[in-house]
Amino acid sequence: MANIYDRDLPRNDANFNAMTPLSYIERAAAVYPDRLAVVHGDVRRNWAETYARCRRLASALAKHGIGKGDTVAVMLPNIPAMVEAHFGVPMTGAILNTLNTRLDAETIAFMLDHGEAKAVIVDREFSAVMKQAVAPRERQHPMLVIDVDDPLYTGAGEAIGSIEYEAFLQQGDAAYDWHFPADEWDAISLNYTSGTTGNPKGVVYHHRGAALNAISNILEWDLPKHAVYLWTLPLFHCNGWCFPWTIAARAGVNVCLRKVDPQVIFDLIRAEQVTHYCGAPIVHNLLVNSPDSIKAGINHPVKAMVAGAAPPAALIEGMEQMGFEITHTYGLTEVYGPAAVCVKHAEWDELDVGERARLNARQGVHYHLQRGMTVLDPETMQPVPADGETMGEVMFRGNITMKGYLKNPSATEAAFAGGWFHTGDLAVLHPDGYVKIKDRNKDIIISGGENISSIEVEDVLYRHPAVMAAAVVARPDPKWGETPCAFIELKAGASVTAAEIVDHCRKHLPGFKVPRAVEFGELPKTSTGKIQKFELRKKAGSAAAIDV
Repeated sequence: MANIYDRDLPRNDANFNAMTPLSYIERAAAVYPDRLAVVHGDVRRNWAETYARCRRLASALAKHGIGKGDTVAVMLPNIPAMVEAHFGVPMTGAILNTLNTRLDAETIAFMLDHGEAKAVIVDREFSAVMKQAVAPRERQHPMLVIDVDDPLYTGAGEAIGSIEYEAFLQQGDAAYDWHFPADEWDAISLNYTSGTTGNPKGVVYHHRGAALNAISNILEWDLPKHAVYLWTLPLFHCNGWCFPWTIAARAGVNVCLRKVDPQVIFDLIRAEQVTHYCGAPIVHNLLVNSPDSIKAGINHPVKAMVAGAAPPAALIEGMEQMGFEITHTYGLTEVYGPAAVCVKHAEWDELDVGERARLNARQGVHYHLQRGMTVLDPETMQPVPADGETMGEVMFRGNITMKGYLKNPSATEAAFAGGWFHTGDLAVLHPDGYVKIKDRNKDIIISGGENISSIEVEDVLYRHPAVMAAAVVARPDPKWGETPCAFIELKAGASVTAAEIVDHCRKHLPGFKVPRAVEFGELPKTSTGKIQKFELRKKAGSAAAIDV
């Protein structure tokens, strides 16, 4: 028999609705219609105008047959259309697939086909690569291709679609009656990650997770109403760590940025009184190491969030000298970007910068609305001792975890084995409950915040006729954090230079995946012939860099 609290107390439309971050823009437009929402060059739009444009986009897509369960891909920099896509696309019930603007045509073509994209929105800067990527799928499945002619783009990229974005919006209704998802478990976005294999895996987010991580961002950062947020972080990366929805929830300002340029960033921080921004360590390093002349004149507090490599003492010190406060977060694509934070304590402020850097280098604790993060023995699934020494694997569980990998049930099952999401990162647990990563999944190279699969690079190296065996590991890099380092064993009698290897890789890989160092010689192997990568990692730091 049901208990008294379940009897005669049914769930209904009056007391329950599915969680979705789309509700945040609806409220922002209703409560703060005249507050500034988007800044991009001469464009300045309020929340009422931005909401209307998102509804127009949804309506126009719906008129073209886009609806529940369909995929809409976008190849866009951090411009207003990209912000609008995060609301307009899911308002139709469709799934937003943000494409990495650094990828090559072959990889993008795979994503479009794997995700079964029915429409794609393309900024003209990327028209050349997208023209190649779209062609294979269009031969089998015609797609709606929409061009974005951004006024701040000064290049010569051609239009490849059937209609321009602004004209497309005019086909839509600003009062389009979009509906909440019937189920908060419904997919909202698709993000591809290279993972540990050459083929990208499609990470599927749901409305509930996106809504909860967006609010967690507010809680972790004490984000105030009307924060002014600069888009230094690529919106294609984990949906900008859910910040498009976060900024709507706070009725803040989206200050758009086509590309990372220190001069432009400092100019915007001054002109727009930017209060917050996010980015990989490379972005913060660029700012810290910029000339003092372009840093001058910033007299208001600025908060920065960094994820990826832990911020070293020099970076923390440099940020403090600029008056910027840095917060260290940790996560993966599978947990909506950052889902853990190194929470600071007031007593840390009294410590020297070296000790503060040591404490801030930890990955910390789970986000407010994530159920948990811990370090477990991956074989027994038992917690490791909180001694700061015993190694285990970082694992997450909770609502801020992906639905799974699209069309890849075996990978999904492996990722969730034992009721936890397995990150592949090896770490220790400190006595205060803070997690500290000791070693990443050893085959993944994280360069400028982007994952590079060593297997993918090795597959390209093996295509060279002179290569007998190849192994790729991470090489520390002061600018990018890590870059690929290739170790190559040549076939008997073969001869090839490092420059020729690099040229070969350029033909098959996007630039950031091309090895920055190449070493030749016999590769260390086990008795069964397996290459011993741990030995190569010891050598990678001293490998001579190549100008790629």
